[in-house]
Amino acid sequence: MIGRYSRPEMAALWTEEAKLGRWLEVELAVCRAWAARGVIPVEDLAEIENRAGFSVERTMEIEKTTNHDVVAFLTDVAEHIGPASRWVHYGMTSSDVLDTAMGLGIARAGALLATAQAELTATLRVRAIEHWDTIAVGRTHGIHAEPTTFGAKLAGHAFESRRNEERLARAVAGAAVGSLSGAVGTYATLEPGVEADVLGELELGIEPAATQVVARDRHADLMTALAIAGSSLDRLATELRHLQRTELREAEEAFTVGQKGSSAMPHKRNPITAERISGLARVLRGNAVAGLENVALWHERDISHSSVERVIVPDGFILLDYLLMKTRNLVEDLVVYPGRMEEVLASSQGLVFSQRVLLALVDTGLTREEAYAMVQRNGLRSWDEGTPLRDLLGADADVSARLDADALDDLFDPRWHTRHLGEIRERLESL
Repeated sequence: MIGRYSRPEMAALWTEEAKLGRWLEVELAVCRAWAARGVIPVEDLAEIENRAGFSVERTMEIEKTTNHDVVAFLTDVAEHIGPASRWVHYGMTSSDVLDTAMGLGIARAGALLATAQAELTATLRVRAIEHWDTIAVGRTHGIHAEPTTFGAKLAGHAFESRRNEERLARAVAGAAVGSLSGAVGTYATLEPGVEADVLGELELGIEPAATQVVARDRHADLMTALAIAGSSLDRLATELRHLQRTELREAEEAFTVGQKGSSAMPHKRNPITAERISGLARVLRGNAVAGLENVALWHERDISHSSVERVIVPDGFILLDYLLMKTRNLVEDLVVYPGRMEEVLASSQGLVFSQRVLLALVDTGLTREEAYAMVQRNGLRSWDEGTPLRDLLGADADVSARLDADALDDLFDPRWHTRHLGEIRERLESL
């Protein structure tokens, strides 16, 4: 992922230096396991642990000849260790180190994502409670529907964020596994006990029946979880982009001192952060497709997945980490206009109360079809003429014969629609 969309701590986990460092962690752990079984002499293990090292530049230089990155790495490590290096990679195949080291990277990157996602959940919770009683119009199909509150809107996103915490934790755990079972996964040159000891030391799960590689459904699940989390951010960003439109301006991104919205139009204050979130979420969804394509490998192993994962796994983690930070900042600094929300609610001339009028007429003994026809004919006039629905209903003889003026007035109270939101707030506060 390019530096523009990277945070240092997460990006540092996916550098070439960090990747080779994890390879070395795996190799040394295997050496310790063999030494515990008397295969590697104690003095050779000490030599290995004291002298083991690598250079990214040297490994890359060797790879120009070997055309095999793991062999190049092992040659580099051997140059640091000397004769005792004969025990490094003993009984292993390339996938043992590659997949197990990837599991390490996933576990560590997953821990950072868990923190970032939890921080977003907390931020959404705080702002939802802050605006719990801020009346706003709810929309379906982009059209005014019925009153809600801005806090209730945000609550849905807070709960979705919590689900993403849980989804990511499960997917990371499912992919943070290793395999040390040798060529074609039969343990012919590696004892199952060595695998158990190494994965226990590294705190990774085990692939119970590796085919030389860890099954890629695990990684497809992970990439899908990253994409879903990104799509949740996209949903929130899309809502806020709509609310910032000039004809609404119910809420808008913070606009900092010195910021410019357009090179041509000095008045512009564009939702650039929300648009960036929506745009980059598409990259995560594309990565998920690539992850799904990696599931079907030939026989016990091929490497068609390898080149793909060099891109999508680091980029997926780095990008979601960045998006979680940007979304949290967007929500924290979001400027909300409660007065404007009330104006927008009122702009549809009371049409949002049509269902309540319908039900009140049904309560007087009308059939639903009869009541619907009364309300709809006045609602259509209100749409076309811009006349308040309350006035039209009051002038309708059929309606006024059943509902007097006071009864009609009561039906146009937005707080009636939000009277049960306290239960949702209790659920939110329990997050």
